[in-house]
Amino acid sequence: MAFGSFNSSGAQAPMAEINTTPLVDVMLVLLIIFIITAPLMTHSVQIELPRASSSPTPEKPMTLSVSINAQGNIYIGSEQVANDQLMARFQAAVAQDPKVEMHLQADRDVRYEIVAETMSAARRAGLTKIGFLTQPSEAHE
Repeated sequence: MAFGSFNSSGAQAPMAEINTTPLVDVMLVLLIIFIITAPLMTHSVQIELPRASSSPTPEKPMTLSVSINAQGNIYIGSEQVANDQLMARFQAAVAQDPKVEMHLQADRDVRYEIVAETMSAARRAGLTKIGFLTQPSEAHE
């Protein structure tokens, strides 16, 4: 594999051969690295784990479904609740289960003030977990 010649007779043509020596060197080094590290990757420490009998808690916390329609009417479940009764209903739910979760779904046309007042009443009553329910958006094409 010659890179050039010293005789000045003739035109110099570009070299058309690919030098594969560096490629082979890198591949051999990687092969050696993989041969050395492969046993280390499969090595595991054998331990005896303790056994315990437990089962997950089947109880889920109570959920309070609160809905607000476009007219601003507030519903807990399917029952309409007046604004002055809202705080008492939230406090009763917290007294029944301190880990109660509130799922709030509001119409897109409802005023934000009504939603904010409902959330504020829930926080004052002791509800700490409040989630918003929404509809999934249409798939964009």
